[in-house]
Amino acid sequence: MTQRFGIGLLLGAGLLLGASVAPVQVQAQSGEAFEPLPLWAYAWSTQPEPGDLPVAQPWPSRDLREGDDPEDVAMPRRVEGSDAVYTRIDIRDAHDVIDWFPGDHPPMPDIIRRGPESLLSVRGWGCGSCHLPNGKGRPENAPPGGQPVEYTVRQLQDMATGQRFSADPRKPNSPTMSYLAAAMSEAEMREAAEYFAAMPWTPWIRVIEAELIPEMHLEEGNMYITVGEEPTEALAGRIVETPVDAFQANYLRNPRSSWIAYVPVGSLARGEELVTTGGGKTIECAICHGPDLMGLANMPGIAGRSPSYMMRQLYDMKVGTRNGLGVELMDQVIADLTVEDMTDIVAYLASLTPPPTTP
Repeated sequence: MTQRFGIGLLLGAGLLLGASVAPVQVQAQSGEAFEPLPLWAYAWSTQPEPGDLPVAQPWPSRDLREGDDPEDVAMPRRVEGSDAVYTRIDIRDAHDVIDWFPGDHPPMPDIIRRGPESLLSVRGWGCGSCHLPNGKGRPENAPPGGQPVEYTVRQLQDMATGQRFSADPRKPNSPTMSYLAAAMSEAEMREAAEYFAAMPWTPWIRVIEAELIPEMHLEEGNMYITVGEEPTEALAGRIVETPVDAFQANYLRNPRSSWIAYVPVGSLARGEELVTTGGGKTIECAICHGPDLMGLANMPGIAGRSPSYMMRQLYDMKVGTRNGLGVELMDQVIADLTVEDMTDIVAYLASLTPPPTTP
């Protein structure tokens, strides 16, 4: 079995084992400083500081964690429409991915359910633990469902060889994915890509233009959770992506539980202009991503997907922490775009409800 052990594995191992990990230095492609990190997309309340390291993630384990209520984490749980029963310990066991709705997707292969074969002895992450068995993902990670096979394979290769990192050195997903991708064989990469590509993409985000939104609690580096009922918090140019039901989406990891994305007033019209015509700053997105923006050849689908995730990718490309063959094509596309432009673009893209992809 051929394995890829590069910089991604070293960074990932450092993160997981608590060793020192050198932070990624963020610089624009031109060598000049770009606009500050759009904090909302990375789910942080403050800008990164020199020397910041990724937030450590717990190693996949069924052990009790600090702060656990033993009775709560061992309580059997159900979700509407499913015959499955899981405890919280089952739900967070990334090495044996739970499956509330097995009829929603093809049978999960081992790479999706348990993770790379090379990590089985140390309980690595199964792809479905973060990206969900239906491939829809969550705001803090990628939605690989319905993406072209060759695109997903290329991303895994880029992460494995150290070409793709987050512009925020605190983001744990970046070194974790580099670690996991470097541990995957070429066959596992293709098997995972084919699994996710086999599922039609159906958007599950409701986009709402707003000036004021309900009060939010920010889980740093993760996501926004709605805690208020009345619109009292200024959106102030951000996009805030939040689960409709935080208990279902976050605690039970229900893959059918949907999301809301609050976007700035006017962003949909501005984004539509940029996406469909280029707005004098770029080219229309359909040229590369297909007439329905659902992906073309090895280009990803971008319609109806997480605006937080899409914004991170555009910003990472802009400042040079995401590289690879596909990014070379994007360099000129994003060269003249500001953070506000990119915010408008991803707001509009998230609002689209195109025909589902055909497996």
